[in-house]
Amino acid sequence: MDLLNETLVWLLKRRLPRIKAFMDRPMDTQEVVFWQLIQAAKATEWGKKYDYRSISSIRAFQERVPISSYEDLYPYIDRIIKGEQYILWHSPIQFFAKSSGTTNARSKFIPVSKESLEECHFMGGKDMMTLLVENKPDTEVFSGKGLSIGGSLSSNQLNARSVMGDVSAVVMKNLPVWAQIIRTPSLDVALMDVWEDKIQKMAEVTAEENVTSILGVPTWTLVLIEKILEITGKDNILEVWPNFEFFVHGAVAFQPYREMFKQKIFPSSQVNYLEIYNASEGFFGVQDDISRQDEMMLMLDYGVFYEFIPLEELDKTHPKAYTLGEVELGKNYAIVISTNAGLWRYKIGDTVRFTSKNPYRFKISGRTKHFINAFGEEVIIENTDWAITKACEATGAIINDYTAGPVYMNGGKSGCHEWLIEFDKMPDNQAMFNQILDQSLREVNSDYDAKRYKDMVLCMPKVNVVPKETFYAWMRSKGKLGGQHKVPRLSNSREYVESVLAIANELVA
Repeated sequence: MDLLNETLVWLLKRRLPRIKAFMDRPMDTQEVVFWQLIQAAKATEWGKKYDYRSISSIRAFQERVPISSYEDLYPYIDRIIKGEQYILWHSPIQFFAKSSGTTNARSKFIPVSKESLEECHFMGGKDMMTLLVENKPDTEVFSGKGLSIGGSLSSNQLNARSVMGDVSAVVMKNLPVWAQIIRTPSLDVALMDVWEDKIQKMAEVTAEENVTSILGVPTWTLVLIEKILEITGKDNILEVWPNFEFFVHGAVAFQPYREMFKQKIFPSSQVNYLEIYNASEGFFGVQDDISRQDEMMLMLDYGVFYEFIPLEELDKTHPKAYTLGEVELGKNYAIVISTNAGLWRYKIGDTVRFTSKNPYRFKISGRTKHFINAFGEEVIIENTDWAITKACEATGAIINDYTAGPVYMNGGKSGCHEWLIEFDKMPDNQAMFNQILDQSLREVNSDYDAKRYKDMVLCMPKVNVVPKETFYAWMRSKGKLGGQHKVPRLSNSREYVESVLAIANELVA
């Protein structure tokens, strides 16, 4: 075994008792985090406004401090961006994670404190590697390089003492020396800001490396791998990287891409897959058992205090939020976080469904603003990802990307859902694909099934096959190539459908 690999495996295994501690005592762990946050922020402007010094319990905190969206917190964040400090958090903010998110604004800027960087983002990365080792004790993954696909950084025009960029770039820029040694490409390539140039250079550099793992979003990973295969002339990436072991993925659901990666990208049982849940706001979950697909363990000691709002409460003026100990299995919740970067009772925009309480494992079920409910069908991303996976399995299809939205009732005609799907491999039978897509949605969502009854409210989905590169071209037109940008799966309006269709028509013309 390589000495560096052996040393890192030994060091990482020493972290397991700490992980086991919060698994065994989840409520105690969260309560400790809560009081640490309250104590740290009591002298900030926010802490004084809500009199954190007199807060005596979690319940008192919930009654006193409002649940906030990004728009609610933006006036405070804007002041921090302009150079004011000690507004939301007690230590100076020097970095801002730029994210497109689900807000109405083009971008949102999330404060990243020294504490959130070290105790949340870095801790998540270390625990990710620890659980990777736990799942495969004989791993040689640290004998080669870990490839990470990140974003870029830019100076803050309003405050020269701070920097903005994708959270991946912020993390990469601040990694310790030992972590820089085992990753590729170099920072000057990884942080390039012109996406097409970066992909070309990354492909050229990493094709010559002994890459043993990748950390990236599935869609952008595919773009890079296709470029490497084009440069090298190889049939699959294992011919370029024969020692490859792990693909660590996040940001979008992997389920629709799983078969493509297994059949086409990494056609070998030597490759394993590990899912993580990291965002601009923090690092929240890691798949602790690679045999449990799409399930992650909630990481409880990263300086993040969690609350959960049942979806039926979400639109209320004062929604009821539950602590971790109060959640129920199988129920969809919107996540609310209070963090060591000064986000207080912040709606992150994701929804989760718990599958286990020992430890607390969950699946990401969707986004609070990405759904279709134009007819009372309440279709969420978890539903559509599952349905499209079933349709692909039954017809031999492989997808690159998709989005869907409503077709409204008109002139007495029923409505329907319109899907735009870009295939890497077309279905053997398109009509069967469409039928299974619809039937699978009916099986997994009783509200959708009820609206489909005798086509009275909803007709069969309208499926449009768009040309390859459509979604890439659409993302480029929006200035959202690379980083953590992702195609919105669902919308309750036709905004995305119409926009993507226009790009598809341009490619065909």
